Amino acid sequence: MSQKELKEAFVSNLNGTSLQEVVIGSFLTPLCLLNRALVLILYHQAKGNLPLPFPRISHLFLDFIMMALPLVLSCTVLSNHLLQVVLSFAFVLLCVLFHIYYSNHQSSLSTFLNSTVHFKQVPFVTFFRVMLNVQTAISILAVDFEVFPRRYAKTESFGTGVMDFCAGGFIIGNALVCPEARGKNVYRSKMKHVGKQLLSVWPLVVLGAARLVFVKMSNYQEHVTEYGVHWNFFFTLALVRVLTSMVLVVVPAKHSWILALVISCVYQFALDTTGLKAFIMHNDDREKDFLHANKEGIFSLAGYVAIYMAGVQVGCYVMQPRSHVRDWLKAVFNLFMGTLAVFAALITCQIFVEPMSRRLANLPFCLWTVAQSLLFVSCFGLVELIILCFKITSCCHFVPSSWDSYSGSHKKKDDLEGFCLVNAINRNQLLYFLLSNILTGLTNTLINTLNCSDVFSFCVLLSYMFTNFTVIYVLHLCKITVKFW
Repeated sequence: MSQKELKEAFVSNLNGTSLQEVVIGSFLTPLCLLNRALVLILYHQAKGNLPLPFPRISHLFLDFIMMALPLVLSCTVLSNHLLQVVLSFAFVLLCVLFHIYYSNHQSSLSTFLNSTVHFKQVPFVTFFRVMLNVQTAISILAVDFEVFPRRYAKTESFGTGVMDFCAGGFIIGNALVCPEARGKNVYRSKMKHVGKQLLSVWPLVVLGAARLVFVKMSNYQEHVTEYGVHWNFFFTLALVRVLTSMVLVVVPAKHSWILALVISCVYQFALDTTGLKAFIMHNDDREKDFLHANKEGIFSLAGYVAIYMAGVQVGCYVMQPRSHVRDWLKAVFNLFMGTLAVFAALITCQIFVEPMSRRLANLPFCLWTVAQSLLFVSCFGLVELIILCFKITSCCHFVPSSWDSYSGSHKKKDDLEGFCLVNAINRNQLLYFLLSNILTGLTNTLINTLNCSDVFSFCVLLSYMFTNFTVIYVLHLCKITVKFW
């Protein structure tokens, strides 16, 4: 077999992992962000200011160690001990929380609960979108190394792979911050709104076409059953946004969950009662026409549109104006309850309908994507509230977060938060994703990833992530936003 065929076989015919392992791994990323905040608070208590004389470099290394290192470890050398890692991490952080609270108790818990808050960024949604981007960047390169467990890679037909969630998670992330979810008045001129959305997705179409040309011309390895011969995820992102914008000028965003349920159920009914499922899964006559060549990418659009609609509904709820901590606690609690309800529906569907399938984007896959996203958003919301609580009780107001109750020295606070890597990636999310794809292709071209030792693979992944972070961080410090559409 050629090197290309070996790499294609390496990521094909996989069955994924258990739903429980994916859920356990979901807690690690919020814990990383909490750990980062607690380190800053502890430093503030000890020194009273930021690390000097190189605050920018210090923050870059701090964020890299706190956010990238644990995630790379958890999907490589420590992947077989994920539960122990998460529990140990949580126990240590819990001890640190108690230490900070009792060593510097500036205000009572009741004061925190009655506090009013303000924010500039979308509450905790920013963390969800940025950290999903970071996890995806790690996975798209790590999957080509043997140190990355095969059970975490994308599944072939049915099953739960960690990477399977990334695609649906991106759809949810876009839906959470779309104009409809943010309550912008887009209905005065429906055609103008649709035209604007058509114009806004042209970078995705160009990127999809560029990726297609690169893959075909360079003879780069392909996992054809992922989206098809000519299709890729950039095309899916673009078409989902266009299709949903057309629908949402007719259906109010606050009722989008109904449409999500209808689309996913009708699509599942079609899979079960027609020959559609057999056609997608078993018809390998890809040279017949465009539909046969790209059946996975084309028909999975129905599932991804349903996922997007569900994300719009969640976005509408999260974006509701709230100014008190108690209101946000209630909102996070409701998100957790919604998570449990969707997971219950998922388990029921897997028992009575069929297992989830990324390839089909069937009803169980849609439910899993929504449930997993709700879990992430809920955890980030809880972490944000904990960070806010300890910012207040320790008077450490420079810890970056979406919320703040501090009304003084805004300029100083903004300058300090400017060092935050989360803000840096959020400024140029599409560029970060594109850069990750380019470096992944470059690494695969220069290195035979299948023959690398675990230690070397781990070092390559860390170097790759540090390069991604550094480029985006420098652009952020220079206040450069790469968006010209």
